[in-house]
Amino acid sequence: MSVRNIARSLPRSTSRLSASASSRTFASLRRPSQLQRVWRSAPAARRAAFSTCLPRFEDQTGSVDGELSAKIESERQLELDANSPSEDLPPHLKEYLDSSSWQLHDIPGEEEVTLTRSFGKEKIKVTFTVADLNYDADADSYSEDPALYDEGDDSASMQQGGAQSKGTINQGHTKGGNINVAPEDRVAPADREELADDESPAASAGEGFPSRLHITITKEGVKGALQLESVARDGDIMTEQLHYFPDQSLADAKTAEQDWARRAHYTGPPFANLDEELQVLIDRYVAERGIDTALALWVPDYVDYKEQREYVEWLNDVKDFVDA
Repeated sequence: MSVRNIARSLPRSTSRLSASASSRTFASLRRPSQLQRVWRSAPAARRAAFSTCLPRFEDQTGSVDGELSAKIESERQLELDANSPSEDLPPHLKEYLDSSSWQLHDIPGEEEVTLTRSFGKEKIKVTFTVADLNYDADADSYSEDPALYDEGDDSASMQQGGAQSKGTINQGHTKGGNINVAPEDRVAPADREELADDESPAASAGEGFPSRLHITITKEGVKGALQLESVARDGDIMTEQLHYFPDQSLADAKTAEQDWARRAHYTGPPFANLDEELQVLIDRYVAERGIDTALALWVPDYVDYKEQREYVEWLNDVKDFVDA
């Protein structure tokens, strides 16, 4: 054989030998060892199944629905027995509207009630809400007069300016320090026998709830508007703020832009800061327009009447939803 033929056959022999060796090597790698067979035969550890889904056998019909519906119906019947609903206004409420120039605007299901009337070329609107029936007058009086709080509510503040010892007052806020309290001064005036007969009948009878009035006065041909924030209580109209707006739309802001412009506008000082004679004249000004004692007595009565009707209707709506 020539050298040329030997050179040609040599690569083919080498490739066959390498291919045969490779196939044997890979076959030995693919063949599992004894350790691998033991490892594969070991069973996998099982874990407890966990699911957030409700079991299929759970009763989802609502076991409390019937009891709740019965309780609502019982409450509804109590309200109906105490105050029989009627489409007509009670006589004392209707009589006031018939004898005055006020027009009533009351939409069932809404909290706000509006009264409107004309006075010359003026348009007057008074708005109030049934939410005032839940007004907490006692809490408001405590917030206005911190002295009404119990001395034990804030022991830390009482130590300022000197040590606070038992049987002393003034909490160390004076130069002379604390002042000793006599035994009779530790008893509230209402609990002292010598003052028990001095209580007025009005105080013992209690005061009615306050109803906040938003009064808006506009004039034909005039862009500006007056708005008063007042409180009707026990037959009195107490003005708290008198605003002036250069644009009538600001007095009854219905958009965010109008409300923002309203807040940015200077509307006047607190009513109590005005001259006393000026306060009296403003009170007379609004009284001439029908915002007087008769209105102050009528508004709380109507708030109580409307709240009663809305509450019964609310009970009906809740019961219908539960029963549906």
